[in-house]
Amino acid sequence: MDIESPEKLVELLDQHAYLADQGLATAAFLALRMGRPLFLEGEAGVGKTELAKTMAELLRAPLIRLQCYEGLDAAQALYDWDFARQLLHLKAAEAAGVHDVSRLEGEIYDRRFLIARPLLRAIETQPAVLLVDEIDRADDEFEAFLLEVLSDFTISIPELGTIRAERPPVVVVTSNRTREVHDALKRRCLYHWLEHPSFDREVAILLRRLPECTEALARQVARTAARLRERDLVKPPGIAETLDWTEALLTLGARDLDPGLAAATLGAALKYREDVESVLESGVLKRA
Repeated sequence: MDIESPEKLVELLDQHAYLADQGLATAAFLALRMGRPLFLEGEAGVGKTELAKTMAELLRAPLIRLQCYEGLDAAQALYDWDFARQLLHLKAAEAAGVHDVSRLEGEIYDRRFLIARPLLRAIETQPAVLLVDEIDRADDEFEAFLLEVLSDFTISIPELGTIRAERPPVVVVTSNRTREVHDALKRRCLYHWLEHPSFDREVAILLRRLPECTEALARQVARTAARLRERDLVKPPGIAETLDWTEALLTLGARDLDPGLAAATLGAALKYREDVESVLESGVLKRA
């Protein structure tokens, strides 16, 4: 798909119900045009992962997601051999009277016995959108390995040889900044810090994603969410949480942010007991 400008990308994203500001659209546009990974950093729930999903939709490409976590290693991200199928193949060959060791070794390390993990799948799939989600949760060693893969989109498999991407995937790397990601990886990418949406944009997102929501309820939820983000909370609500909160209120038939319903559904917006108790004691919900 030919996207000729950031403004056109804003329009296309809007058609898929993702309301991007000019800064984010420009960063994403440049990542597409320059063939560079897009590194998105920001609080949880501000729309980083959702952007990758929406990009996959508008590019009509599969989304291949690598969810990072502590202890993730190269094998879990690249490929693995299907030992169970290999063993079954050896037993079948033995039953058929095949005893040629060289032939058997060549057969069990055939591509059909290789399990492609996210990075290999992304390299072999054209087109594709690769989402490396929450890279800050992975270890430093994996971060260094990922940098190597993103440099040339080439994977060497000793038993099969080198696999190179004919057309590199669109890559979105996200971080919630639970730790600092090394400069080397950031330098490989185009960087954008994703803020919580402005009041007007958050209202627009709520109305777009939840058509049954009244404008009064959307404005009250967005205003209250902004107040919650000003407080010293363990986890302030992102747009994902305000969407959940609004949906919970709508499920209960709310047309505006009644303080009683707001308190009863607060668990849709806040995920820590300390935050819930602090907000309930503060009286913030009474000023919606």
